[in-house]
Amino acid sequence: MVPQRVTLLTIGAYNLPALRTFYQSLGWEETEISSDHYAVFKTAGVLLSLFPIAELAKDAGVEFSNSPETYRPVTFAINVDKPEQVDSTIDKIREAGAKILREPSDAFWGGRTAYFSDPENNLWEVAWNPSSVFDERGAMISF
Repeated sequence: MVPQRVTLLTIGAYNLPALRTFYQSLGWEETEISSDHYAVFKTAGVLLSLFPIAELAKDAGVEFSNSPETYRPVTFAINVDKPEQVDSTIDKIREAGAKILREPSDAFWGGRTAYFSDPENNLWEVAWNPSSVFDERGAMISF
């Protein structure tokens, strides 16, 4: 059996210093294992790693697009406790320089949602789901 858990998400960075600065400007705390060669940020239950895309491609034995202008087929999500937090969170993200792709609005599934992209066009959603349940660390345990 494969353990049913996600422990680390890695974003291949085209410009590690700029991407690191963006996530720092969100107020996110780096872990002590970060270095000049990669950045690792704490989240509610999963570590978020930024790693140079050329090194990630070499490590995985694959080729990635050389263009940070394209969107990746993955979306990361920040789920919040209250619907109004979608709006206030997007305001802070906008101040950090993110491109807002969808302004906060009510979602067809009964929640509230917004989308943004970081400086390298990685897609993020900020969402409130009325049925979400979080543990004491803020990690989502059900939605």
